[in-house]
Amino acid sequence: MDIEEALKFTDNLALTTTGKHLDSLQKAILRGAWDNQKYKEIAQEHHRSEKYVKEVGFKLWKLLSVALGEEQVSKANFRAKLENLQVSNLSLVGNGCIHIRNISADTFYSPKVSQPAPQDKDKFHEKTSNSEPKIHLDLSDAPEPNLFYNRTSELSTLENWISSRTRLVTILGLSGIGKTALTLQLIPQIQHEFDRIIYRSFRNSPPLASLQTDLIQFCRGGAPVPAPSPEERATTGGLPLLEYLRSHRCLIVLDDIQTIFSSQQLAGHYQPGYENYGTFFKQIAESSHNSCLILLSWEKPREIAALEGENRPCKSLQLNGLGTEAQEIFREKGLAEPEKWSELIDLYRGNPLWLNIIATLIQDLFGGSVSEFLSYDTLFLGDLESLLEQQCDRLTEPEKQVISSLASEAAPVEISKISAHLELSPSALLQAVQSLGRRLLIEKVKQGQKTLFTLQPVLIEYLKNQH
Repeated sequence: MDIEEALKFTDNLALTTTGKHLDSLQKAILRGAWDNQKYKEIAQEHHRSEKYVKEVGFKLWKLLSVALGEEQVSKANFRAKLENLQVSNLSLVGNGCIHIRNISADTFYSPKVSQPAPQDKDKFHEKTSNSEPKIHLDLSDAPEPNLFYNRTSELSTLENWISSRTRLVTILGLSGIGKTALTLQLIPQIQHEFDRIIYRSFRNSPPLASLQTDLIQFCRGGAPVPAPSPEERATTGGLPLLEYLRSHRCLIVLDDIQTIFSSQQLAGHYQPGYENYGTFFKQIAESSHNSCLILLSWEKPREIAALEGENRPCKSLQLNGLGTEAQEIFREKGLAEPEKWSELIDLYRGNPLWLNIIATLIQDLFGGSVSEFLSYDTLFLGDLESLLEQQCDRLTEPEKQVISSLASEAAPVEISKISAHLELSPSALLQAVQSLGRRLLIEKVKQGQKTLFTLQPVLIEYLKNQH
């Protein structure tokens, strides 16, 4: 086996395991490992930081270890592991199909199964020659993953929750913070725990009945969805999907669920016709099964707050901005003056998308000079304005009053001071502050026993520009 054969094999292995081909940096790491290059040399050749290349490499070796069933694949033993695989136990079969030690991996990844071939309908029930069930993976709705920045702590938290049979996980964060990237990084690390994995985007706001039919059809290998019997309705509480979540360990990821919430209503208030999603989420969290539903959203569904808890099978992770890891963004954009980068990260709260937009602006208008950009009294937003507009347009009138009041304050304030500036009833004020918190648009600051409230600098600047 030479390096080209090794790359072809590992690329097909990655595709069947994760639904994605290897990217250019992953291939470069494999070439470097084959030729016994150091990470530093690979990083220099490909204009990346050594730390970032090591992080990508670590995740790549972990993926290959799981996919090959090896105890540990590493940079040091990658070539030997592949060369030692016997030809009888390893072969490429047609369109990226792989057989390893008589285990067929051709159904690890399957495209969206809305129109399956008739002969594929029973694949759901097939088993491999060693009686291990196949993993069915559908990431056809997932976007191409962007560069992933270090989220070791968050990944560990999610892995622990899912391994301990948490049934409903909500990942919350502002647009661009990295919810989708984190989830796509998580899937290869936990996929060995599941029989079925499916990723669905809510960009088209599917009604619950349509979503359930889609998910059940995937679970059935594309076979038509039968009407539930009276007995099934009784045992699943009117949720037909529950039967499949009990008979197989499934991981379901629903992205952008804020699209089913109403604008100009308090956070997590469903659009007309979508109210049954509240019951759906509650049933998933409270019913007995071994599957897991992951929700990605700008806003927390109202039911979640009452369901979650440390010892309960429903948990939420609020995704915050990056720290020093965000410097990789500026390095890739070719910005100057690294000593100024931490100030940029703080101003834009480490949001990867925001920092990418601002780094591009600095390169375009200031030739990469961060100090020149920071010399202006105003905080430039550029293309960020349209992103913030999408979120602020969803607010109720009381919420708009609260954030306008906070934007005028020079420092974080107590809720009583907000009240003094506004003509809102105590109930309306508390509802507005709670809703803004669920939208992640206000920041809480602890000062002794007191809780103070403020806004991110970017949001303050946006609100100033609106007046």
